[in-house]
Amino acid sequence: MTIKEGQPAPDFTAPATSDTTITLSALKGKKVVLYFYPKDSTPGCTTEGQNFRDLYPNFQEANCEILGVSKDSLRRHENFKAKQEFPFELISDEDETVCRLFDVIKLKKMYGKEFEGIERSTFLIDEEGVVRDIWRKVKVKGHAEDVLDAVHGL
Repeated sequence: MTIKEGQPAPDFTAPATSDTTITLSALKGKKVVLYFYPKDSTPGCTTEGQNFRDLYPNFQEANCEILGVSKDSLRRHENFKAKQEFPFELISDEDETVCRLFDVIKLKKMYGKEFEGIERSTFLIDEEGVVRDIWRKVKVKGHAEDVLDAVHGL
């Protein structure tokens, strides 16, 4: 299923860091930035998370929550979150349920081998649970700032 701007975001419930379970529909009334990234503690994913971390107070002022999603285990997420001092939760999607709901599992190539993995993607969801902006094939540099600008535009 391909998600389009203007559609309701698919609801999900998934385990997250800080011993929490996130249900998207429970966040109605807040804007939500849902960002999907390939793997904890890799250079691009670390930088992306740090950029969202550094702008987190600005997102909070705009009544916006940030959630990171990857296929890493909760244990890896907890370590990554603690080491990088992320003030937001990371969702563990080991079975790819949330990734498939948002259509971010894509065929990728590395070193001549093909495999399925997460395509770096971000979704901005408004207070009513509607997808307002989608970024696919995200380039990390400047991305968090672009997302914050979009949040302010809602």
